[in-house]
Amino acid sequence: MSDTEKGTATRRDFLKTSAGIAAGAAVAGTLVRPMPAYAQASDEIKIGLIGCGGRGTGAAGQALSTKGPVKLICVADAFIDQAKNAVKNLKDEHGNRVDVKDDNVFVGFDAYKQAIDAGVDLIVIATSPGFRPIHFEYAVEKGKNIFMEKPVGTDAPGIRRLLEANKKAKEKNLKVGVGLQRHHQRNYLETIKRIHDGELGDLDLIRVYWNDAGVWVRPRRPEQTEMEYQMRNWYYFAWLCGDHITEQHIHNLDVANWIKNDHPVEAYGLGGRQVLTGPDHGQIYDHHYVEFTYKDGTKCVSQCRHWPGKTDHNVSEHAHGVKGYSDVGSGYIKFRDGKEWRYRGPNPNPYQVEHDDLFDAIRNNKPYNEGDYGATSSMTSIFGRMATYSGRRITWDEAINSDLDLHPKVYDFKASVEELWPDPSVRVAPDKNGRYPVPIPGVTRSF
Repeated sequence: MSDTEKGTATRRDFLKTSAGIAAGAAVAGTLVRPMPAYAQASDEIKIGLIGCGGRGTGAAGQALSTKGPVKLICVADAFIDQAKNAVKNLKDEHGNRVDVKDDNVFVGFDAYKQAIDAGVDLIVIATSPGFRPIHFEYAVEKGKNIFMEKPVGTDAPGIRRLLEANKKAKEKNLKVGVGLQRHHQRNYLETIKRIHDGELGDLDLIRVYWNDAGVWVRPRRPEQTEMEYQMRNWYYFAWLCGDHITEQHIHNLDVANWIKNDHPVEAYGLGGRQVLTGPDHGQIYDHHYVEFTYKDGTKCVSQCRHWPGKTDHNVSEHAHGVKGYSDVGSGYIKFRDGKEWRYRGPNPNPYQVEHDDLFDAIRNNKPYNEGDYGATSSMTSIFGRMATYSGRRITWDEAINSDLDLHPKVYDFKASVEELWPDPSVRVAPDKNGRYPVPIPGVTRSF
């Protein structure tokens, strides 16, 4: 894998690439090639999977559950055990729609190239998010349709790299789906349409939350190298997951951007580690609070935290306007005059619907590209992390133009931490007690 390319982008340029943010399940970009970007000798769509963890296996299963002939022909992962488990689990559930030969199980840091080159029509990219821009770029270069999980990057150089690749994806008429499934969820679609139609009037405030107990922890094993340990326990390292404000809270921030048809221009916040403070919790925070400001002055207050025990759990989005209030995810609006509206229609599984919509676009050559708004929402979450890690009020231009690259300079399981991160200021290494440096506002560089 090559180093993350550096570049610059003005807010105006970034907005041009982000035109699809308003469209819910709609698309972005001008598509110029008339023919579908998949093998036309047969109706069968051949799928490859990169990243064989739980979400990757789930996404592949949803792809295999779409209408029409479809087959999984290859998998790729950094670890052989995960690759083999994914094949077994998918075969058990989907039978002959899984036809992965032993020589199509690819393992290692270059496995993604082997999978993309294995004759697939669509590639599912679901590794830890830090690798997303590299894998997406190569898939676009090879002319593949793509479904990639969110977030689509963990730092500004990666987001810029992905946006550049997505320009080429649109030129090639490649279909690109992003795992922000609320854009395919009917209660969200109908509620946000009503907000866009003015039912709340001018917005005063948006509130978004992802407060829960946290996720799994994978303790270090004695035989693991530093790189293997970080990748196995990837959720707790910013270069791999972006911190939980990016890995999870992106969903809620994406809804705020969708409501506003825009991204925020300023972020100001705080965060830290108070509860999840063990060695296996790596370097990330366990709580973030950010006040985002949009260019028209609308505020979005954002909370996310991982606190187990007797704490309030809340994953939701809320919009307040001069005419009323909406609990968006509940499909509910209460007007100032006391009247109410609730979405009462069907609400099929949005994780499946996002794949149904993507495969329909592939089969019928419909315009379909979610890459830009996926990048915008990912960058919004990174923007928030930059604010909490730094303790500073920062602008979108400062954030998107940051040259801070969190990633290792080499991808090698046997490399030392000095080889992985020659620059000590960004090095991710444990101390003698196995504890990692946690960002310190006012001290640690975060953008």
